[in-house]
Amino acid sequence: MRTGRFTTLALAGLLIIGSCTSVPLTGRRQLSLMPAAQMQAMSYAQYSETLKSAKLSQDAENTAMVKRLGSRIQKAVEEYMTAKGLGGQLAGYQWEFNLVEDAQVNAWCMPGGKVVVYTGILPVAGSEEGLAAVMGHEIAHAIARHGDERMSQSMLQEFGGLALSTYLQDRPTETQQLWMTAYGVGSTLGVMLPYSRTHESEADHMGLIFMAKAGYNPEAAVSFWERMAAKGGSTPEFLSTHPSDARRVADLKRLMPEALKQYRPR
Repeated sequence: MRTGRFTTLALAGLLIIGSCTSVPLTGRRQLSLMPAAQMQAMSYAQYSETLKSAKLSQDAENTAMVKRLGSRIQKAVEEYMTAKGLGGQLAGYQWEFNLVEDAQVNAWCMPGGKVVVYTGILPVAGSEEGLAAVMGHEIAHAIARHGDERMSQSMLQEFGGLALSTYLQDRPTETQQLWMTAYGVGSTLGVMLPYSRTHESEADHMGLIFMAKAGYNPEAAVSFWERMAAKGGSTPEFLSTHPSDARRVADLKRLMPEALKQYRPR
């Protein structure tokens, strides 16, 4: 009995070790049990459903800005990943950028490059460069596979590593539900659950590099988060999964020399 339990734990441990990947740029090791193609397939289906229930903005100027900005960051991401020998991680990406009429101060990116920006965040962004800080950050979450990591951790906790392959094949409904929980969609489509402090800080770092390589001044990210802080309502860091506004700004300033080396004005 003990031997059987030991064998099970050992095999589960080997599965976990074999399922670890590295986050681009930071090199942090992460658990990634879900095939990228399957994550993308679920993402594309959910994105389509989300857009059906959303009201796309009729503001031609701002819609064009979101699409232009998204395309530039997409190109920067692709160039960065290719230069690092990681271009294969973008296989199957179907980039799309939409502006949705909604008062939420929010934006998000699903696996495979499916992006939504809400009109409510535009006044806080203040400019195309301010919005570049937002979109760079959200796209970084997808490139770093933070949602995949969160889903993998949930799957391991709920079902155990040894049952994962069978679970994915035989229980698509439950798998889809886990995906929706990891990405915070379902009853409130498009509203993302908070990422961990590690994920947020990682996305700040990567997003800063991506926006700079896309030709946007990375210093705009500092200004954006200072405006967010000025809006009030920030939760003290020890009560939140997100870095405090003050810490976030301090970290961005610390990373600024690295980002400015990548900056080539448009």
